[in-house]
Amino acid sequence: MPDLSPRLSILDLVRVTEGGSVRQALDNARDLAAHAEAWGYQRFWVAEHHNMESIASAATSLVISHVAAGTRHIRVGAGGIMLPNHSPLVIAEQFGTLAHLYPDRIDLGLGRAPGTDQNTLHALRRTPAASDRFPEDVQALQALLGPTQPGQAIQAVPGAGTQVPLWILGSSTFGAALAAEFGLPYAFASHFAPQQLMDALAVYRSRFKPSAQLSAPYAIVGVNVIAAESDREARRLATTQQMSFTHLLRGTRLLSQPPIDDIDQYWSPREKMQISQMLARSIIGTPEAVHAGIDALAAETEADELMIVSDIYDHSARLRSFELTASR
Repeated sequence: MPDLSPRLSILDLVRVTEGGSVRQALDNARDLAAHAEAWGYQRFWVAEHHNMESIASAATSLVISHVAAGTRHIRVGAGGIMLPNHSPLVIAEQFGTLAHLYPDRIDLGLGRAPGTDQNTLHALRRTPAASDRFPEDVQALQALLGPTQPGQAIQAVPGAGTQVPLWILGSSTFGAALAAEFGLPYAFASHFAPQQLMDALAVYRSRFKPSAQLSAPYAIVGVNVIAAESDREARRLATTQQMSFTHLLRGTRLLSQPPIDDIDQYWSPREKMQISQMLARSIIGTPEAVHAGIDALAAETEADELMIVSDIYDHSARLRSFELTASR
């Protein structure tokens, strides 16, 4: 019988841990990608976040290059670049350079959110209104990465002709409709905003228009997965992410924290309710429970691929979680 298991990929937050360093976070990402390649993961993405002490992937294209240099064939990319923060020309040049360094291995996922707070957005010299131009900027970027046209005054050098695959990222039906209109693959951020998952997938598939890049819809679903030898240990490891979301709600900026035994002593009932809604799609437990949860999510969503986040404090425990998740 054919293997009907969903393709698995990784979104790495490049977490800086308490007691660790930025360099350690970057090297851990590279080490995880090398292991993931051996375990059969399809792709390894990092995301653009700014002014967050616990995330070391702000210079996203540089992190991608660091990871790609330590691997051989796994696809490496952005999940994503927050395009309103940048000129499409600059992103075309950056990812065109990556495409020449690592041929046929680079993905470029694009998001509309700033990936930061309003003060930092101002420091980036972008305005909140930049997000209104997102569709036009996606098309401009696509053109800059495509073949040079006669009389084209502005070219991405390097970048032109590389045709780096674009992805639209989102957590609402807006991104789904845009991906469908442009005929691009779509990745939904249900690892932190699952509420519109099924609606967005329905919009994307029903409205999809074939394009030069993609002939049929292709959807990735993001999901938090933590696997360990026991349910108890998996739930304990999951408290690191739960604390990170608690800090986010409180407006505090702390490094990634070691797991604790009782998360209910850490967050308030209101915080627990809000964060539980954000993390509702999480799959946590033994390998058997995780495999069953992955299969159920894939069957429910008919996802072509699952993009896994395992926000675990200890690097060896995180490696083990991804290894157990990939073992079938």
